[in-house]
Parts: sequence; C-alpha cells; structure tokens
Amino acid sequence: MSTASWLQFVVLIALVGVTAPFIGRYMARVYGDSERPAPGDRFFLRIERPIYRICRVDPRSEQRWTVYAYSVLAFSVISLLILYLQLRIQDSLPFNPTNMPAVGEHLSFNTAVSFSTNTNWQSYGGESTMSHLSQMLGLATHNFVSAAAGMASRAALSRALTRRRAST
Repeated sequence: MSTASWLQFVVLIALVGVTAPFIGRYMARVYGDSERPAPGDRFFLRIERPIYRICRVDPRSEQRWTVYAYSVLAFSVISLLILYLQLRIQDSLPFNPTNMPAVGEHLSFNTAVSFSTNTNWQSYGGESTMSHLSQMLGLATHNFVSAAAGMASRAALSRALTRRRAST
C-alpha cells in the first residue's frame, strides 16, 4: 500500500475511535429506557407525538415480539411492492431523461427483493437499466430504509433479551 493509503486508513481508524463513544452513548439514550431525554427529543417529539395520536399508539405501552415481527414484515412487504411497481412503470414516471424502458418483471422482482432485504445484489447495469428516479428514489432510499428497519429489529431483539425475566 502507498503512503497515502496508509494515511487514509489511519485517519479512518482515528475518526471511528473518536466518534464511536459519542454515537454509542447517543444510541443507548435513544434505544434505552432512561428517564433522561435523548439528544434531539426536543425537536423530534414535536413531530412524533401527533403521529402517535393519529395512529393511536401509546408510546409508554409494551409490545410483544409478535407485534414487532409483524410490523417489520409488513413494512418490508409494502416497501418491496412499491419498489417493484416503480421499476415496472419507470418508463411513464418523471425524471427519466434517457427514456429508459420499464424493467422486466423478473428483474424488477429480483431487484426489489434484493434492496428490501439490504443485500443489494444487482444483475443489471444501473445506468443502462434504471432511470434517475428509480436509482435515487427507489434504490438509494431502500439502502437507507432497509438498514433502518434492521437497526430497529436489532434494538427490539436486544430489548427483548434484557427483559426476558421482567414482568413486562
């Protein structure tokens, strides 16, 4: 490896070492049960509370593992279907300046499943198959959303493991 490569590696390790404790404490406060508010609660609770009211969600109530499992599965299936539909009709959607045709049913399904499960396996040439909208709103969004669903599932699992002997 070149000197520049080693320097880049050292800087990366240093950045991870410096930021990991801060991010770890933040995630522990967000996912934990502490009475202390997490950073950002002042802003995000103003958005979260009306959504909870509309959806009739009690943020203080406990959920069984089956509710978490159904929620993750429903979210994954719905987002998979939306991405599949988007790829199938991309030729009639906006932001398609290169006039990409609709993606075939097998490739659309394969791609939608792949990005919904965060495996991101691609059997196509992105620039020669996908429109700008499909790449940005469909695939790039799924990269983040599927990772967020995975983080939420891991948080639920760790919470379940720590409470397995609790009464709630």
